[in-house]
Amino acid sequence: MNAFFEKPILDNPLIVAFAFVGAVIWISNFLARHLTGGRVAGSAIAVLAGLALAYYGGVVTGKAKGLADIAQFGGLALMGGAMMRDFTIVATASEVHVDEAKKAGWLGFLALVLGTIVPFVVGVGVAYAYGLRDPVTLTTIGAGAVTYIVGPITGAAIGASSDVMALSIATGVVKAILVMVFTPVLARFMRLNNPQAAMVFGGLAGTVSGVSAGLAATDRRLVPYGALVATFHTGFGCLLGPSILFLAVKALFG
Repeated sequence: MNAFFEKPILDNPLIVAFAFVGAVIWISNFLARHLTGGRVAGSAIAVLAGLALAYYGGVVTGKAKGLADIAQFGGLALMGGAMMRDFTIVATASEVHVDEAKKAGWLGFLALVLGTIVPFVVGVGVAYAYGLRDPVTLTTIGAGAVTYIVGPITGAAIGASSDVMALSIATGVVKAILVMVFTPVLARFMRLNNPQAAMVFGGLAGTVSGVSAGLAATDRRLVPYGALVATFHTGFGCLLGPSILFLAVKALFG
């Protein structure tokens, strides 16, 4: 019986990945509805479940791709890869109403600037508190707090070591996970219930994956607006990180 199922599973890895993720989301929504009374979003539970399963895959295989290192779940590597992620994020732009987007105006731009500078300062501060003093290291970790893409790009531009760039990626991933999990929990407190609020939130949070997942758990109609502004963080951070922000850090700690 196992051999009967194993061949179609191995021959259709991407279909199996979609079915598996769908099952995880269904179970997560069921638990959210019946165990928490809807107070915790199903997607937040799904994110935590995904992290737990990825950890389990790493423990079982001793490798670095989580469940994707198990042959039966190999399709998760493609489904969860950058290509599919970026495609879905770009596709959300088709749902944006231009008139609503224009209402954010300078407030959205200000949120973008603050969402880039404030995490950078926090990242540098935490790295400094742990005893790091090298301007290159401080800048790279601070850039990672903006997004996990800005960190390694900035580090490569200013000559950071691979270990430091890996640390910057980890910093950005932790931030993205926190945004994913806590956005639906704090949405009512933040009055995250309209496109303008979503755009400001996307600018302040800055992580596209975190904002998209968090808003999807809150109200999927807000996802395009939050992702629209958050998307600019990568380019904006990559411009400021190796230049103005690095020079500022060097002037302070160099």
